[in-house]
Amino acid sequence: MRLLLIEDEVRLAKALQQTFSEHHYIVDLAHDGATGLDLAQTDTYDIILVDVMLPNMSGYEVVRKLRKTGHATPILMLTARDAVDDRVEGLDAGADDYLVKPFATKELLARVRALSRRSGEMLDVEEVSVGAISIDSVSRSVYVAGEPYSLTGKEFQLLELFMRNPNQVLPKELILDRVWGVEAPMDRNAVEIYVHFLRKKMDKVRIDRKIELAEMPVIETVRGVGYALRGGK
Repeated sequence: MRLLLIEDEVRLAKALQQTFSEHHYIVDLAHDGATGLDLAQTDTYDIILVDVMLPNMSGYEVVRKLRKTGHATPILMLTARDAVDDRVEGLDAGADDYLVKPFATKELLARVRALSRRSGEMLDVEEVSVGAISIDSVSRSVYVAGEPYSLTGKEFQLLELFMRNPNQVLPKELILDRVWGVEAPMDRNAVEIYVHFLRKKMDKVRIDRKIELAEMPVIETVRGVGYALRGGK
């Protein structure tokens, strides 16, 4: 699992990174709110851990901005503030859980495991819709404006990944790993090729079925990083 830890106490952040690494997590670090927000918006994580008191931007503000843009990644807030009002503010901002410092490592790991299970349950939802497009993961069916539409196996996997992570920038490496896995092709341009195929089909079906442009999501290129599914009312 990939975690993002936004913590301004450098020694604590490094210690937590080491602990998580020993338990087979991959951890990216940010030491201020603005950097953490940027990482959260331009990369994909399974869980975000964010301290409340941060330089540049508070943890509360980071969480609010993420939730305002539709970011659904589970968030665990870390703070030395233990007042009820502080915990309420964090949860109201959009955090999924709240842990007060100092905390036991065992409890932190348990909270992360609990959030990962909750995240897994969310991903078990069979049907997902974004604008005019809907997919059924069990039957591997695609519907555009309520009518069936055919995609190849890899195109379906690619579309499903985008639709389960709308408005999130997905790096090419992550797409390659999630869609192709151990079968990843030697040609690293495979992601670009399949995104091109999928874009052409999405554009064609929009025109053929006379779907309003605003109702059809589009795959946007984020130069130097990857792609994001945008739009679709």
